[in-house]
Amino acid sequence: MARSMTGGAAAAGSTGGGKVLAVLLLAYIFNFIDRQIIGILAVPIKSDLQLSDSQLGLMGGLAFALFYTGLGIPIAWLADRKSRVTIIGVSVAVWSAFTALCGLAQNFWQLFLSRMGVGIGEAGGVAPSYSLISDYFPPERRARALAIFSFGIPVGSALGIFFGGWIATHVDWRSAFIIVGLAGLPVAALVKFGLRDPVRGGFDSGAGAGDVAPPF
Repeated sequence: MARSMTGGAAAAGSTGGGKVLAVLLLAYIFNFIDRQIIGILAVPIKSDLQLSDSQLGLMGGLAFALFYTGLGIPIAWLADRKSRVTIIGVSVAVWSAFTALCGLAQNFWQLFLSRMGVGIGEAGGVAPSYSLISDYFPPERRARALAIFSFGIPVGSALGIFFGGWIATHVDWRSAFIIVGLAGLPVAALVKFGLRDPVRGGFDSGAGAGDVAPPF
């Protein structure tokens, strides 16, 4: 009986796996667009805000990495216990909103804090996505699904450079941040309201069929 329930849970978890992977890939692409865009916009930002090379380096490195690395583990711990869909959706909304706020910064500290916010948001995107993908794809298809998800890194990096440069050239660097940031908010809604959290470990032997992630 337990085996049939687990099998049913696994089958339910596999339903719509392609859709889930596509949405998570889209979110991951935006993750890297928002992460990389500051690099291509560094020159106009430095000129407009009168930043030093040290300040620019702090924004591109410490401001982002401080919370991105520090919060990754506790958010992954939370994803083991709470709704992964909610965590990912909130994370996308947070990093997108702070990316847009970068375009409103009037000095170094405002931009520094906005980049910290981007790091906080992006810290909650990857680990819960890995966990979610693992429950939508059986072991024999999981590596392929994770490889497709990881394709968001080069695609997002390339698009961040392209769109950031194109918008900055035709408008200005502030508009580039605002447009790219606001474009991520519908993706956050798509994650939150378009995906569901399946039974945890439905494809793994001995998994409990009733171990469903509670909502926030």
